[in-house]
Amino acid sequence: MYLTSNTGSTNSLTPNIPQHNITTGLYSRRKTKQKKKKKKKEMNFTWFFLLSIATILVSVINGQTPVKPVVKIVKGKKLCDKGWECKGFSAYCCNETISDFFQTYQFENLFSKRNAPVAHASGFWDYRSFITAAAEYQPHGFGTTGGKTSGMKEVAAFLGHVGSKTSCGYGVATGGPFAWGLCYNKELSPDKYYCDDYYKLTYPCSPGAAYYGRGAIPIYWNYNYGKTGEALKVDLLNHPEYIEQNATLAFQAAIWKWMTPPEKHIPSAHDVFVGNWKPTKNDTLSKRVPGFGATINVLYGDQVCGQGSDNESMNNIISHYLYYLDLMGVGREEAGPNEVLSCAEQAAFKPSGAPSSSTT
Repeated sequence: MYLTSNTGSTNSLTPNIPQHNITTGLYSRRKTKQKKKKKKKEMNFTWFFLLSIATILVSVINGQTPVKPVVKIVKGKKLCDKGWECKGFSAYCCNETISDFFQTYQFENLFSKRNAPVAHASGFWDYRSFITAAAEYQPHGFGTTGGKTSGMKEVAAFLGHVGSKTSCGYGVATGGPFAWGLCYNKELSPDKYYCDDYYKLTYPCSPGAAYYGRGAIPIYWNYNYGKTGEALKVDLLNHPEYIEQNATLAFQAAIWKWMTPPEKHIPSAHDVFVGNWKPTKNDTLSKRVPGFGATINVLYGDQVCGQGSDNESMNNIISHYLYYLDLMGVGREEAGPNEVLSCAEQAAFKPSGAPSSSTT
C-alpha cells in the first residue's frame, strides 16, 4: 500500500515506510554524500601535493630551477658559487650554468637513438651522467665562458666530437646519420692491447689489461689511461675497464681531455674554442686560427687536419657539431666561416710520429 507524501501532492507517492525511517534514510544519504565529497577533496589535495613535489623534483633534475648564487668580492673581482653545479667561488659561476640552457629533453634530442635495440651501449649514457661530470669543470669555464650563446656553442662543440666518435649511424639510418651518437662506449673488436713499452717506467702496462678505445672521446694506449687516471684520481692504468662501466667517469675523462692542454706548447681544445688562445706568428703562418677547426687539430692533429676539405673524419665531426647547433636552437650560422669551422688547411700543432697523447 502506498501513502501520499507529506508534500500534499496526490501524484507523488512513497512506499509504506514509517516516517522516522524515511528521515533517517535521507540523513544517512546526505551524510554519505558529504563523506564522499570530503574524501574527494582530500584525495584531490593529496594528488595536487604529490604532483607538486614531483614537479619540483623533475625541475631540479632537469636544471629548470635556477640556483641563486652566493656572491663575494675578492680583490675587486666578483666570484660566485652556485652549489653542486658550479662550486668553489669562480667568476665563471656568475654566468649561466649548463643546466640553465641545456636540459634533459635537449640531450634526448641530440642522442635520440642511443638506446635503440641495435645500439651497442643501450642504457649506458644519460643526461644525469653528463651534467654531473660537467659540474666538475664549469667553475673552470666549461660551458660557462662568456654569455649563454657562447656556452651553448661550447657544449655543442664538445658533444659534436663525442657524437661523431661514438656514432653507429650511416647515410640511410633511421632518424638520419647524426641521431646515433653515444651508440658505443668502447671499441668492439680491438685487434691489439695498445701497450707502449716506451712508457714502461712511467705508465707500465698492467698484466692482462687492454688499453683499447673506451669512453665519450675514446682513450687509447696505456700512457693516456695513466695520465687521465692521475688527473681524475682513478686507477685507470690498472683498471681501464672502469671507463666502460661508469658513464659519469667516461664523460669526466672526455671533458678533462677537452679542458687540458695535451702538451706545454699546445693549447687545450677549450681554449682554442672560446678564444682564450692567441695565435702566434707561427700559428698564423700555419693557418691555425681560434674556433672549432682548431679543436679538431688539438685532439687529432694531422690524422685529420691539413688534408684538404675532403677528409671524411673531419667532415663527420663538423657535421655533428652543426647538427647539434641546430637542435639546440643556436643555429649553424653561429658556427662561423669555413676557415674557423674546418682544419682542412691547418698544419698540425704537433705532427704525428713520436709517442704522444694522441687518442688513436
